[in-house]
Amino acid sequence: MADLKQFAEQLVNLTVKEVNDLATILKDEYGIEPAAAAVVVSGGGGDAAAAEEQTEFTVVLKEAGASKLAVVKAVKELTGLGLKEAKDLVDGAPANVKEGVSKDEAEGLKKSLEEAGAVVELK
Repeated sequence: MADLKQFAEQLVNLTVKEVNDLATILKDEYGIEPAAAAVVVSGGGGDAAAAEEQTEFTVVLKEAGASKLAVVKAVKELTGLGLKEAKDLVDGAPANVKEGVSKDEAEGLKKSLEEAGAVVELK
């Protein structure tokens, strides 16, 4: 049983190139068509491909930091929220500032909030 677990770990840790080589070996030497090997391909390289293809991001305010007032002002300006709503969002950290934004917009928001003193994460 331990050998199967070790084998499964090896399969999961294959690179995309190694998965492609494995698919070729399965087809050429064992007669298993690539469609049947698709499970191996999606299991080995699917997570990396999904991370590279991410097009929508969520900007998460982890904490306000030392300059809470500056962060509230930044959140207000960046989101269009009223002062009370922006303050409530900052007080409720961790909280999503914006969801479903492009990578460029998310990075811009992150930079602005970090300049104000906040700790920000992109998801």
